Amino acid sequence: MDEIQSLLVELTSEDDQRAEAAIPYLVKLGEPAMEALVILLDNFESDRRWWATRALSEFEDAKIQPYLIKMLGDTDVEVRQCAALALYNHPDARAIPGLINALSSENPILMHLAANTLIAIGEAAVLPLLEVVKTAKQAARLEAVRALALIADPRAAVTLLEVCKEDSVMMEYWANEGFERMGMGMVYFKP
Repeated sequence: MDEIQSLLVELTSEDDQRAEAAIPYLVKLGEPAMEALVILLDNFESDRRWWATRALSEFEDAKIQPYLIKMLGDTDVEVRQCAALALYNHPDARAIPGLINALSSENPILMHLAANTLIAIGEAAVLPLLEVVKTAKQAARLEAVRALALIADPRAAVTLLEVCKEDSVMMEYWANEGFERMGMGMVYFKP
């Protein structure tokens, strides 16, 4: 346990190199280190929560996913970004509600990371993404259309066709990308 505490001191040292260097050693210590990191997720300092999230992302254990999902709701946007990126490497359909919520963030980095993670989750994210295209603000809609295009599920075809009618070059670009990936080879020309 002393070794874990020493590594946690390094992780929370506010020195990025020292913190990053501690992570592989925490991973080697397995579940006891994971449990200590989970406790750190509730720390009042956002930097400590960020590093705990970052360290947990390196564990190859399905037990970490609920904790990463929890951090999508953190009060600090950088912690939410870290969680979204961590979930990209550990896709889990249970994260979809939190990721959909992140698409409506005012933070473009978080929105992009959330969309990338929804892409990694794949087909299970299609219906919630279709709802975003119907109801959200334009920036969220664009990320949702990009995600749908890259998932390339035929259930999105009608929605992608509809967004082609909008006056948005980016929406049209991603819709056409989606059609290409679905094998529909459809190109939309405005009359």
